[in-house]
Amino acid sequence: MIPDIAPTGSHSISSINSLMKSNFNIKLYVLLPLTLIVSAILWFLPLECFGIEGLTELQQRTMAVFAFAALMWLFEIIAPWATSVTTIVILLFAVSDKGFVSPDDGVAVGYREILSSFADPVIMLFLGGFVLAICANKVGIDKYLARTMLRVFGTRPHFILLGLLLVNGVFSMFMSNTATAAMMLAFLAPMLAKMPEQGNGRVALALAIPIAANIGGLGTPIGTPPNAIALGQLAKMGCDIGFGTWMTHMVPYVLVMLLISWGLLLLLYPMSNDSMTLEIEVPKTFSRDFWIVAVVFPVTIILWLTGKLTHIDSNIVALIPFAVFAITGVFTSSDFGKVDWHILWMVAGGFALGTSLNQTGLADTLVRSIPFASWSAWVLILGAGMLIYLLSTFISNSSAASLLMPMLAVIDTAMADKMSVLGGSGSLLIYVAICCSLAMTLPISTPPNAIACATGLVKTKDMVKVGVAIGIVGALVGFLMIKLFPMVPA
Repeated sequence: MIPDIAPTGSHSISSINSLMKSNFNIKLYVLLPLTLIVSAILWFLPLECFGIEGLTELQQRTMAVFAFAALMWLFEIIAPWATSVTTIVILLFAVSDKGFVSPDDGVAVGYREILSSFADPVIMLFLGGFVLAICANKVGIDKYLARTMLRVFGTRPHFILLGLLLVNGVFSMFMSNTATAAMMLAFLAPMLAKMPEQGNGRVALALAIPIAANIGGLGTPIGTPPNAIALGQLAKMGCDIGFGTWMTHMVPYVLVMLLISWGLLLLLYPMSNDSMTLEIEVPKTFSRDFWIVAVVFPVTIILWLTGKLTHIDSNIVALIPFAVFAITGVFTSSDFGKVDWHILWMVAGGFALGTSLNQTGLADTLVRSIPFASWSAWVLILGAGMLIYLLSTFISNSSAASLLMPMLAVIDTAMADKMSVLGGSGSLLIYVAICCSLAMTLPISTPPNAIACATGLVKTKDMVKVGVAIGIVGALVGFLMIKLFPMVPA
């Protein structure tokens, strides 16, 4: 087992408890009332006070609901998924054609359009990815693949570090980065316990896990929620990006960043061991379910990558493993509880807001009223990337993406001509999705960070040092990528 580093005394524990209680009180008695007051002001303020020509009452209500959702996500007053569900319910009553609206209020949103956010094609893509990952873990194919892939890197410590980065990165493209980080750290535990406590090698290996998990998620549309949120907003803009197209652009970026991370870790935390062995136990015999998953998994990936040849939409392909595993009994009713439903509902809330912005006409009204033409595309894309990086450092990247991407989609559309010099329309959202996953500066930034810090091997200063460096380099490399190799043709 990895040695636990306990807090230094009961005073630290009581301080943490007091801080948690204090935060709870601030949320309940300060931040929640503030959110409700701001939302109410935006809802009831006379239309002429906004100074926006053509603003309707339903558009005003949409602004108020958007502010409510944004502040609830930002302050994390309740769980992010709960904010999403609450937002959808408010939209159904406030701006849908079956809610409390009249013809004089403006253009209402079809209630089916709002409800369909729960079953958006991107949601189905993510659901299929979750089922695929759950079944791979259930039959042990993830452990088998990890052992097989890591054996290639031998026993030299610096190559094992590279192997951990690459293998963990690949796994995070198709599995939850939290589950991947937990699994890889469990594999590492016996080896870390044998390493010298004074050496830097243990720190490098422990840091490699969250770094690879966070960066690796960028490789596929199902790797991390911000990818799905960006794709959903891009689809509403008329930019349909396939699974294969995303991977063609993002996998090289991931590989470059993992190699840079490898060099950075070796530079900051050089290995002192001459050799080490990573032992991973796998079943001696393979079950029927193992072989079913072993066949369906690669077939699904191949169909995702060959969408342009087969003309089968990647969102439809994602349901193939769901159906096959359900029919064969690999995925059972008890496995439904393992699906990350909170992420699906979280993403749905962002989609519902985007639908309401467009259907009520608020997006067009803002485009006409705000002088986007005078904005600099360079300043906008770098500023948006920095903003979401800072937000994702302190709140979940799913919340940050749901908060900003609907409005950034409006701006991206309005500045389509100017954005052509930086990869064309859609490049803003893609860059923002990249910056979301680069935010790994603090233990609270991502679940893999928290898991790594919980081992006691990684200090906050180590995470800040490495996280800031990777964030800066990753943002620059990402910027060059969307500029030189645009995912959406101009």
